[in-house]
Amino acid sequence: MSKLFERLCEKRGFDSTFLNPKYENLTDPLILPDIKKAISRIKQAIKNQEKILIYGDYDVDGVTASTLMEEALKLAGIPSENIKIMLPDRFADGYGMSPKLIDFAKENGITLVITVDCGSHNQEIVDELNSLKIDSIITDHHEAPDSLPKAVAIINPHRKDQPVAELYNLAGVGVAFKIAESLVQEGLIQNGQEKWLLDLVILGTICDSMILTGENRILGFYGLKVLAKTRRPGLKELMMRAGVKKLNSESIGFQIGPRLNAAGRLESADLSLNLLRAHSLIESAPLVERLEQLNKKRKNEQLSATREIKERGIKDGLVMVEVGKWHEGVLGIIAGHLVEDYHKPAFALTETTDGYLKGSGRSFGDFNLAEALNHVRDTIVGGGGHAGAAGVRIEKKNLSRFREALNNYYKSLNLTNQEKYLKTQADLEVFDFSELNLDLLAELQLLEPFGAGNEEPVFHLKDVNVLNVARMGAERNHLRLDLCDKTGKNLKCLAFYAPEKWLNIDPQFDHIEPLVKFIENDFNGVRSLEARLVDIIFLG
Repeated sequence: MSKLFERLCEKRGFDSTFLNPKYENLTDPLILPDIKKAISRIKQAIKNQEKILIYGDYDVDGVTASTLMEEALKLAGIPSENIKIMLPDRFADGYGMSPKLIDFAKENGITLVITVDCGSHNQEIVDELNSLKIDSIITDHHEAPDSLPKAVAIINPHRKDQPVAELYNLAGVGVAFKIAESLVQEGLIQNGQEKWLLDLVILGTICDSMILTGENRILGFYGLKVLAKTRRPGLKELMMRAGVKKLNSESIGFQIGPRLNAAGRLESADLSLNLLRAHSLIESAPLVERLEQLNKKRKNEQLSATREIKERGIKDGLVMVEVGKWHEGVLGIIAGHLVEDYHKPAFALTETTDGYLKGSGRSFGDFNLAEALNHVRDTIVGGGGHAGAAGVRIEKKNLSRFREALNNYYKSLNLTNQEKYLKTQADLEVFDFSELNLDLLAELQLLEPFGAGNEEPVFHLKDVNVLNVARMGAERNHLRLDLCDKTGKNLKCLAFYAPEKWLNIDPQFDHIEPLVKFIENDFNGVRSLEARLVDIIFLG
């Protein structure tokens, strides 16, 4: 272990159990309330060869959880023809169990509905299913209400009556995986077969921005290994078309995830679901092609919206609430960019065909969006979500009230220095470039997957000299810096879409200290370590 990596592990508190997590150290799924009831009901469905409906969500977490649940049930003995999957339409149904599943269940002879990544707030739907003698098992990871639906079982670590802190950070697909683990314990799935589901778990967990420590560290560690060997033709085709060269959290978050999400954002999540369930490359190819087209459209939509907001000027206020004629599917991405650009919690809203305003919010630091929406409940038609991301629906006439109530609530919290949560924090200072080599890069990769709670390490380069500044790209908006340390050892640093201030660095007059992440450069078979610029401190 290099001295630099040793210092990093010491600072972050990483021990051997973090660096080499054991699969057998996963939390016993039976710790979850109601899971025994759920398994008992599933065993009954297997015995009676019942028809089951899996109801999911339209994002990557919901699509992967739906696929995982189907495969777990098939491994446990339910024939594939007895399993149906239904995903909501983001635009027609919104989040959660849609009333349309009632008619679908009746028409298809469904006797058991199993939700994934949703259902904790759908009391009315569950009641109607109960009246039709159709049972429900809810698996979810969202904040649960005080009064739960009257389902056969509700598997949610966030239940207020029986919270399970050890599993708080599971994604919806992680909760579904706990069902698979339980079926293994019951002897319904052959021990070890469930591990092939971990490629789905890593995708849903990273794309839902879950904290990658504790249980998710183990699931993520092994999920990456399984994803590298995935048996899914659709995923293989998608990764090839996306140009994935190295499988890690970055390629999942910026290449694989956005493509899978584009379907639910702009068209139908069934497209991504069908890709994950595809049996051949021939079946996968047209699906991947359509996802590529939708992802390009998504990029153009969000770019147009952020430009529009910048041109119109930013209103005063601690919480941004922006409204425009934008595609509903990209509102969350727009809100996320507003947070990045303006360092404020933000909501992006658009008018729906029924005359309401619908939108998504993003936050950071100590401002919890789920709590904020509860506090301004009288100004909205509905809404909810997580601390950092939420959805909302309001009447147009209440827009000003909504904006004012949000800002007043923010003020009442007396939050200070919130921008610190958005600033890049370096893990270690580096003075000697001789410590930077491919061996260090290999050690850093032991920490994958990176994400919330286990961010990719950032290093503060001290006492550097700038040898050369070069603009790159057709629009000359990318940056290359050639640096050297006090011993004369060189390091190449890159930044794509660099701020103008960075592009105008003058080696003769600007004294800088870069904050960087380390990446591998493979050019004509020659591998080397180089740096990606995260931030630059100007010292004068």
